[in-house]
Amino acid sequence: MTPDQALTELRAALETALMVGLPMLLTVLVIGVALGVLQAATQINEPTIAFVAKAIALALLLAAAGSWMLGRLIDFTIDLYQRIPQLVT
Repeated sequence: MTPDQALTELRAALETALMVGLPMLLTVLVIGVALGVLQAATQINEPTIAFVAKAIALALLLAAAGSWMLGRLIDFTIDLYQRIPQLVT
C-alpha cells in the first residue's frame, strides 16, 4: 500500500464518519442553542431540561435516519473489504 492509497482510504473513512455524525451533531447544536437562548430569556437555569430535550431529539433523529446512517457504514465497510486485494498488491 502506497502512502497515496492510505491517504485516499483515510479520506474516505473521514468523509463517511462526517456524513454519519454530522446530522447528530447539528441536531444537538441547534437544540442546545435554542434552549440556551430560551433559558437565558426566562432565567431558568435547569440543566436537566437541555439534557432531556437533546436526548429526545437524538432518539427521534436515530429513529428517522438510523437506517440511512447504518446503510452508509455498511456500504463503506463492504467497499473497503472488496478493495483489500487491490490495496495489498
